[in-house]
Amino acid sequence: MNRRDFLKQIGRGAAGVAVVAGAPTIVPAEVLGRGKRPAPSNRIVMGAIGNGWMGAGNISGFLNIDGVQLVAVADVYKPHLKSGVAKINERYQNKDCKGYRDFRELLDRGDLDAVTMALPDHWHAIPAIMAAQRGLDVYGEKPLSRTVREGRAMCDAMQRYGRIWQTGSWQRSRDNFRQACELVLNGRIGKVKHVDIGWGGGLTDFAKTAHLTEPSEPPSELDYDMWLGPAPWEPYCPARLHKNWRLLLDYGGGLLTDWVGHHADIANWALGFDRTGPVEIKGTGNFQPGLYDVPEHFDVTCTFANGVTYRITDKFENGVKFYGEDGKTIFVTRGDFKTDPVELKNEVIGPEEIRLTRSTDHYQNFIDCVRSRQETLTPCEVGHRSASIGNLGLISILTGRTIKWDPEKETIKNDEEASRLLGRSMRSPWTLTV
Repeated sequence: MNRRDFLKQIGRGAAGVAVVAGAPTIVPAEVLGRGKRPAPSNRIVMGAIGNGWMGAGNISGFLNIDGVQLVAVADVYKPHLKSGVAKINERYQNKDCKGYRDFRELLDRGDLDAVTMALPDHWHAIPAIMAAQRGLDVYGEKPLSRTVREGRAMCDAMQRYGRIWQTGSWQRSRDNFRQACELVLNGRIGKVKHVDIGWGGGLTDFAKTAHLTEPSEPPSELDYDMWLGPAPWEPYCPARLHKNWRLLLDYGGGLLTDWVGHHADIANWALGFDRTGPVEIKGTGNFQPGLYDVPEHFDVTCTFANGVTYRITDKFENGVKFYGEDGKTIFVTRGDFKTDPVELKNEVIGPEEIRLTRSTDHYQNFIDCVRSRQETLTPCEVGHRSASIGNLGLISILTGRTIKWDPEKETIKNDEEASRLLGRSMRSPWTLTV
């Protein structure tokens, strides 16, 4: 059995256990070979689904990882598809990379170990589950899913098929976020009572096409029906696609759900909430007229079973601020973190205290775990729990009611209308099947 077959067999037996006769032979890496094209016996072969804003960055990230070979790109938009294939071929100085308009053809190649996916939120669940069913490990963008039920289905699939998953919540692979979380976990500010989670600015035009809202014929280079996929059919207009999809409820949830996979993820990491959720969610928001129907501004408060509260709003400075006892605080954002008192920042975590896994490269962490079969920094369940906070906040805003949530059963209590928003119907022929 070669390495690829071995990896794909893990998780396919009873209880996800693979039994292998004999012991593996350990060969030094230098014998296996390194360089532009890693030796086949040591190579992680990958495909990329989506080469837009985030997808292009993820492809670049994996091209820089030793021992990885990208061989395929799938995208419904020809310019993105061509640029992705060209980038990979230029890196390897060959023409081996193949492009696909339909991601299912990429998944069915048979020579892949893993895929990286960067798609609109409404397209996260189906290809992820299909990849798991084909024995592939997945690096998938945040937020994990468009709905709570889709996220749960993704987690179930990764567990059932024994797959490695990394959510693109890359802040966990930055020292300032890890150090701040370790200080919180080890009680340096005492018992945490409250967390402010902010991403200021409100809605913005993500692309130059945001004003082009009149229906028109889709361009010939775009497979618009495939782009819509499981979402309801709507007439094409340029303002609907590319970065702007985040501003439409059929495809995303606005800045609330777009950022929750970053900053709520950090709050969960610091407070040990990685595999649970709040018990109450109350949100308010306002909407702008026109095509875009997500909340323009929002203010969501989540309460956990132990009394800790999160306030998530675009009114606050971008970052995560932890409030402890005696006025002590830690504020962490991209690039740095601040403490009050200031000397707290220089506190050293001792060898007997809680230490979080240190990673300086989120892509490398994924590849390391593909090889070791250990959990990544942000496995599917962790990504699901942070995404659920945003999805539940959105439900509260849309219904105008406080959501009473059971984080173990993942059900909303005594509210049938709100419960229906935990999932969504899918346009034929697409279904969510684990």
